[in-house]
Amino acid sequence: MAPTDETGQEAQQPSPFGTTPPTGPPAAGGTTGPNGRMPRWLPRAMVLALALVAAFQLGSWAFHQVTGLLINILIAFFLALAIEPAVGWMASRGMRRGLAAFVVFIGVVIVSAGFVTLLGSILADQIIKMIEGFPAYLDSVIHWINTHFKTDLKRVDIQEGVLRSDWLRNYVQNSATGVLDVSAQVLGGLFQLLTIALFSFYFAADGPRLRRALCSVLPPARQAEVLRAWEIAVIKTGGYIYSRGLMALISGAAHFVLLQMLDVPYAPVLAVWVGLVSQFIPTIGTYLAGALPMLIAFTVDPWYALWVLIFVVVYQQFENYVLQPKLTSKTVDIHPAVAFGSVIAGTALLGAVGALIAIPAIATLQAFLGAYVKRYDVTDDPRVHGHRRRGEGPGLLARTRGLWARRPGAERSEDGGPGQGSA
Repeated sequence: MAPTDETGQEAQQPSPFGTTPPTGPPAAGGTTGPNGRMPRWLPRAMVLALALVAAFQLGSWAFHQVTGLLINILIAFFLALAIEPAVGWMASRGMRRGLAAFVVFIGVVIVSAGFVTLLGSILADQIIKMIEGFPAYLDSVIHWINTHFKTDLKRVDIQEGVLRSDWLRNYVQNSATGVLDVSAQVLGGLFQLLTIALFSFYFAADGPRLRRALCSVLPPARQAEVLRAWEIAVIKTGGYIYSRGLMALISGAAHFVLLQMLDVPYAPVLAVWVGLVSQFIPTIGTYLAGALPMLIAFTVDPWYALWVLIFVVVYQQFENYVLQPKLTSKTVDIHPAVAFGSVIAGTALLGAVGALIAIPAIATLQAFLGAYVKRYDVTDDPRVHGHRRRGEGPGLLARTRGLWARRPGAERSEDGGPGQGSA
């Protein structure tokens, strides 16, 4: 038997060569405690990591669930900022703030409902006329085809072929199944409008209370900055809405005169359509708004559509270079390229909602940064202005003479070389 020590373990035998035999390899990693136990902090770290991942996943899911509500609140906030000047003016005249907000909202609802009703009546009337005149139009097309291609088509045969076709049967079935989807979308849209209206009313009616609640959790220095930002947002958003409304009124009046002179039907409603769409859809709104009057004018006379197109283009230039700079110089004076880029960015982020609120948001941000960014006088350098001052540097005639003097063969001609004729 091998000898043992006092603890009962086998005693190591001395090496016959006088050296100590090597011991076993140490534990891998060296992180375990005595007897190979796991460190106490490792389970806690694993539980904390799992909890953070679960919290992130839960927060992401909740954010995606309430994204629609957050967008509605954002729209309501900007709408409340737009009507804030009118509500504040009524409240300063002694009217209760809630009643003033209610009156403004009723006016907006009445104007919007009237516009949608008139525009819907136009579209419905035009669709009915198109349906009633479709057989005569189809007969003229069939007659033209039979005359030029020597065929014998009949309208009855075409109608029977269309009614018995598989694609029409599938279209009717898909339309029948899609009625519920359309109804759900309509109800969802109405609920969304109601949500926006309620939040806008609360923001406008309880604006001072909301500002007090926000400032109560901030130090005095931050309170001044928040109130300043709020005031700038109200001024810029309200100025944007009112300046665009005034330009919409002028644009609608100008287009109404033209459409009335051309005797185009539904001239008042078309003028309102052009005024609103051209002003509240930046940059390309004028051309989009002019498409509907051009289409209706084309049904009267094709030359009328051409006159409407010419007037739309000319009026757009007048608005860009004369009317808009005077009306928006003190409200939303931003560069057209910045406005167009902000609309594209807003559309990419929030769709149509982003396109509508992009310009007042950028104008507010520009005005807020302008109050804190220090500016310096620009040096009087010609490169800043993009052109030379008058009288500085060689003129066009002097530069032309210099280029002519440096042409190939000029120096040899002056020295009496081959370029100079002999006497």
